[in-house]
Amino acid sequence: MEKTWSLRLIRFSAIFGLFGTFLGSQMAGEMDYSLRPIHAHILLVGWLSVFAWGIFYRVYTIRFKKLVAIHSVLAMVGAFTLTGGMWLYTINPFNWNETLVMILFIVGGSLLLLAFLLFLIITFLTEKE
Repeated sequence: MEKTWSLRLIRFSAIFGLFGTFLGSQMAGEMDYSLRPIHAHILLVGWLSVFAWGIFYRVYTIRFKKLVAIHSVLAMVGAFTLTGGMWLYTINPFNWNETLVMILFIVGGSLLLLAFLLFLIITFLTEKE
């Protein structure tokens, strides 16, 4: 199960890596750096953290397999919702209700926080080699 989720996480992170670097290139080309926090979170959370989790699951075997799936879903949904919520909060291109946008932002951050906490626990549940 770890190997399956490892590849899913790495593919997900590759999408975020491409999007984050594209956003950075666009900001540099336009000389408009107003989306720096979103760019940083896309690359640090969506690309770097998710990629690191994917590599971890490729290298280690976890005793409780269901935790890998739970963590991976939390990580991907949290990264997408946090960065999407940040983008909506900053730009709000669809004129959505500010409360809804704030809730998306907070829910994404909370899910990501839970993912980090669960990952900490999982690191102590690896099988001995």
